[in-house]
Amino acid sequence: MSQPPGPTYPEPQYPGADTAPPQYPSAAPSPAPQYPGSAPSPAPQYPEAAEPLHYPAPTPTAAHYPAPTPPAPQYPEAAAQTPQYAAAAPPPAPQYPQGATPYPHPATAAAPQQPAPVPHQPPADDLDYRHRGSRVHVAAHQRGADATAIGRLAIHVPGFLVSLAAVAAISQGIFGTVGGWLVVLAWLASGALVFHRPTELAYARRVLKLRPPLAEERARLEPVWREVTARAGVERHTYELMVESSTELNAMAAAGHVVGVTTYSLNRLSSSNLAAVLAHELGHHTGGHAWAGLLGYWYSLPGRMAWSVARGFARIALFIARRLSFAAYGILILFFGMLVTAGLLGAWFITIPLVIAPYLLAYVGRQAELRADQQAAALGFAQEMAEVLQRLQAEEDADKARAAAAGQKLNEPGTLAKLLDTHPDHATRLRALEPYRRLGR
Repeated sequence: MSQPPGPTYPEPQYPGADTAPPQYPSAAPSPAPQYPGSAPSPAPQYPEAAEPLHYPAPTPTAAHYPAPTPPAPQYPEAAAQTPQYAAAAPPPAPQYPQGATPYPHPATAAAPQQPAPVPHQPPADDLDYRHRGSRVHVAAHQRGADATAIGRLAIHVPGFLVSLAAVAAISQGIFGTVGGWLVVLAWLASGALVFHRPTELAYARRVLKLRPPLAEERARLEPVWREVTARAGVERHTYELMVESSTELNAMAAAGHVVGVTTYSLNRLSSSNLAAVLAHELGHHTGGHAWAGLLGYWYSLPGRMAWSVARGFARIALFIARRLSFAAYGILILFFGMLVTAGLLGAWFITIPLVIAPYLLAYVGRQAELRADQQAAALGFAQEMAEVLQRLQAEEDADKARAAAAGQKLNEPGTLAKLLDTHPDHATRLRALEPYRRLGR
């Protein structure tokens, strides 16, 4: 397409100039932009330039940029040549002493293999079932009361008298003479609940946290319990088996008909050792230790409660007197001292037994444990009972060693604290079983 001629400009006149005016190159014509629906307009004409500038014509396609190619770096003459690096070889495997296991390379190390879980092994059934499938001889006397049971009841007599006085005074003060004596008679009759099985089971569940055995636990207990009761000539349904969820090796004879055993003893002891533990608890029942202890505790409970209340009031009074004045505090101490002295002199047969009763009960409890061990040994479980005691001693030593390794201070009981222990130490019990072990019983 031809372009129309551009406008003509007059030649400029310079004063005193005799040379020709400078010539300017004309710009190269560029195509005028085209818009839809509009007529083309004439392109402006510029003076000619000396040398036209040429620009590449734009293309309607997308812009293409050449990839930059940086020049290769030039090094001095000493390093004119590009150094060549050899491929890095893997480091040699480290040498380990004979028998040592080398660590795998991280790139080729396989995922660690988890050891397969070891299934729980049931306890060994090593019990000598002498009465399996045979008729069981049942003794005429299913339970009794040995010297330790009678001694326990005798020690509780002072506490029982104090309890009787407290119940009578409080009940008569509230309900009058007739009503008060009715309350006293009801309290005396309540001791029979020790032998009431539903009450015993409620006591075992609520207070001792025992539960009936599960189906698999009963299947484990029943054969062992039948053998123990058969050797003792005791009807096995006379007593109720219950379980305590615990991680300790323990068992208990509670109330008049409850025999409890922990899940640890049930799942970890062999059948013969479990039989020895059950025979020990049966010895507590046949000796009357369980019911005598619970009966004495029940009848002395009101007296202990009254003593706790009186001691609490005395502490409050002393605290208030100390706040008021030193003289009032001293007078109150003197008054309480006179009361104690009057009690010791006027009712020494009650006050002195009450003071020494905890030590006497602990001594009777230790004797009851030895008698129960002898009962188990008499049924043929002397060696098994010794194994249980040795296991208890080993666990106790391990606990002490862990505490010592952790830097914990071990508080050894003093002389008076040892006198309050209700169980003999394991060495004493093992010595008491030695004659039965020599006889092979």
